[in-house]
Amino acid sequence: MKVLVVGANGQIGRHFVKMLASSDIHTPKAMIRKEEQVSFFNSLGVETVLTSLEGSVEEITEAMKGCDAVVFAAGSGGKTGADKTLLIDLDGAAKTIEAAERTGTERFLMISAINADKRAMWKEDMAHYYVAKHHADNILRASGLVYTIIRPGILTNDSGTGKVLAVEDLDSGEISREDVARVLFNALDNERVFNKTFAVVSGDREIDTALNQL
Repeated sequence: MKVLVVGANGQIGRHFVKMLASSDIHTPKAMIRKEEQVSFFNSLGVETVLTSLEGSVEEITEAMKGCDAVVFAAGSGGKTGADKTLLIDLDGAAKTIEAAERTGTERFLMISAINADKRAMWKEDMAHYYVAKHHADNILRASGLVYTIIRPGILTNDSGTGKVLAVEDLDSGEISREDVARVLFNALDNERVFNKTFAVVSGDREIDTALNQL
């Protein structure tokens, strides 16, 4: 599959693009915001497209043409305010979902957040983030696309182990960004996780085993 990676220059996105680029099965197309980000992907031999999630649905639709799947790994980041979180994590996701519907790109994988469906567990200073993730997830589930929503625990920059715990309901845990990227890669064409939402943290099961047990 040719995969549009939205948020390709993020930490999870870069790990994921590298995995796709070294694969003989899938091909990445990196959607990025800035010209200065292009060189990293050129060094990997990866096609890029300069498109902002704050742009129009039409622009995102154009970026998506020719792709068989979409991975939404974008986020406004911890240094921005609530307004930017809603524009990127919620509205940006909604526009990308609409673009996928327009182009007929049926496979859509979303990086969400653990407890995005549990309002009682949302801390006040992070409520805007969970609001964005919660409603973006719901928009995707209602879209008719073949979705997979991955809700990682607290993200770390540790080296990945390739072993996780993946379950439908989980309250806490940590996982490396590299392992989240591996979960994305393994989930891409695994029918066991089509139209499923699950949490993932570090664990003791190989990723394929963990996903196949969902």
